[in-house]
Amino acid sequence: MEKRKLSFWEIWNMSFGFLGIQFGFALQGGYMSRIFQTLGAEPHDIPGLWIAAPLTGLIVQPIIGFLSDRTWSTRFGRRKPYFLLGAVLSSFALFFVPYSSTLWIAAGFLWILDASINISMEPFRALVADKLPDEQRSYGFIMQTLIIGIGTWVASNLPWLVKQLGFAETNETGVIPVYVKVAFGIGALVFLLSILYTILTTKEYPPKDLEAFETKKNETNFITDFFASLRSMSSNMLKLGVIQFFSWFAFFTMWSMATPALTEHVFKAPAPLKKEFNLQIPAEKLEFETLNNTFQTASDSVGSAMGLYGLSSMAFALILTFYSSRLKVNRKYIHMFSLIAGGIGFLMMSVLPNPSYLNASFILIGLSWGSILSMPYAMLSSSVDEDKMGFMMGLFNMFIVIPQIIAALGGVNVLSKLFGDTAIAPMLLAGTALIIGGLCNFLITDKKIISG
Repeated sequence: MEKRKLSFWEIWNMSFGFLGIQFGFALQGGYMSRIFQTLGAEPHDIPGLWIAAPLTGLIVQPIIGFLSDRTWSTRFGRRKPYFLLGAVLSSFALFFVPYSSTLWIAAGFLWILDASINISMEPFRALVADKLPDEQRSYGFIMQTLIIGIGTWVASNLPWLVKQLGFAETNETGVIPVYVKVAFGIGALVFLLSILYTILTTKEYPPKDLEAFETKKNETNFITDFFASLRSMSSNMLKLGVIQFFSWFAFFTMWSMATPALTEHVFKAPAPLKKEFNLQIPAEKLEFETLNNTFQTASDSVGSAMGLYGLSSMAFALILTFYSSRLKVNRKYIHMFSLIAGGIGFLMMSVLPNPSYLNASFILIGLSWGSILSMPYAMLSSSVDEDKMGFMMGLFNMFIVIPQIIAALGGVNVLSKLFGDTAIAPMLLAGTALIIGGLCNFLITDKKIISG
């Protein structure tokens, strides 16, 4: 069946659910480390507490991709049932995570949250390839990036906005501020409603041949397909995987370590450690509460600054949306220069440790983020079997989660030491990884996937 070109609003509707998905990711990325530190975690413990996130992605995404490729209902479609399941579970986890009373509970909710977001997110990538002809795929993935940018910016600033409405700070030991809890609750609602909007406004195409579809579904299984796909993975996919490896190592380092790194290096307000204070002595308790309040305020500022990378990626995607709707883009060079720009943004954090320059750093990082969310998927979708699009997108995400697992299991702590023992060292590591990822785009030589 020949796919017709879709209008702006049709592509907008099918991508709108990413607003909620990004609310989940932005609140998780911007505030989970803060929650961990509020509950008593030390900076070197934080990457390990994040290990659940990439592990769930490694397991969940290929499975969901495989299942969604083999799902078809005239009433519910192919990808939409997974959107809804992930949205319900994610909304539950988002609402309850800031109420965690201990580190292990918070880490458990992070595991549930990330697994649930992955259930919704993976089929959204496949939906673009399902619905759009090849010449519109760059446009479709860039549209997703535009909506992701909006979600990142709004969600990253949501706790600050809620705080301005009159919700008070808290100086109590180990207690998450109320305004953070309210922000996560709003995020849960936005997640569910935005996914429902896409489900209700988007129709999916049926398989080309239903009889052949049913036969193939009954003849294959996940394990066989998994190993067969690994053996037959194209050189293009492997090259894109190398670029993804360095890109996502960098962003995992930012999500897990930006709060401890920047509150200390830029705002001079590190999180106080409870073990260093005798809270039974009034003077020491007051000192701890004062330092903790300063840390919470600095964390708000870091969260708001991080929101700028969402705003920047949104502006970048908006420009590319208008351009790619009419003309082809060079995916390779856009991705290369965007990653290098983000790497420079990270390096600036050390050279210019000032809150004003921090905004400029995250604007540059936003260019990388906007490209990471669109260009690799656009290139990949032009080089894989459409009948296995969901599964291959899930398999491709191995190149996203494996670097994050390596980072969480000690990669960040060990490799950061190459840049010294200062708090900002992880951000220097992130910048270096992004620049290497950018240069790896020289590996891409296939003209079919470069232009689109």
